[in-house]
Amino acid sequence: MEVTAQAIQELRTLTGAGIMDIKKALVESNGNTEAAIKLLREQGKLKALKKQERETKEGIIEAYIHANSQVGSMIELNCETDFVARNKEFQELAHNIVLQVAALNPQYIAPEDVPQEVIEREKMIYQKQLEKEKKPANVLEKIIIGKLEKFFSEVCLVKQKFFKDEKITIEELITSKIGALGENIQVRRIVRMSIK
Repeated sequence: MEVTAQAIQELRTLTGAGIMDIKKALVESNGNTEAAIKLLREQGKLKALKKQERETKEGIIEAYIHANSQVGSMIELNCETDFVARNKEFQELAHNIVLQVAALNPQYIAPEDVPQEVIEREKMIYQKQLEKEKKPANVLEKIIIGKLEKFFSEVCLVKQKFFKDEKITIEELITSKIGALGENIQVRRIVRMSIK
């Protein structure tokens, strides 16, 4: 199957994947863009999982103050080398994440950062809500797990939908950049301040 340069460029813009990976994904998916994106994301996740064990000692601090000077946010985004820290794509990622923090006010970076007492409190609330339901315990447990996942998607940065593209989460956005830049990337700290 013939793969056009335009199709490659479009997918590169959407995924940040390498040209050869994009070409291979387009061939495997018979030119189906959606299927190619899915393939690339799966490959990116595999690459990212291998890289997530690596230490991240370099990076940047990115700050944002909203035009009305009433909301501000700051993040520390880490990578493995100063070369990547100076990369435009890495800096753009940091800027998008700091905007996400300002816009959606996550309380934590990831679910593992949520204190156990907060999780237990949420579970108690869900159990109270479900007391009147006449469902088996295993079904209620699944409902509670689903409600916890929804809670994490609201309060944890990496589980939130990316405000510029609701089809992906911040975690998936970072994973795609790990694949594109070839280094582990981690959000180390976030801060958001608001007058109101």
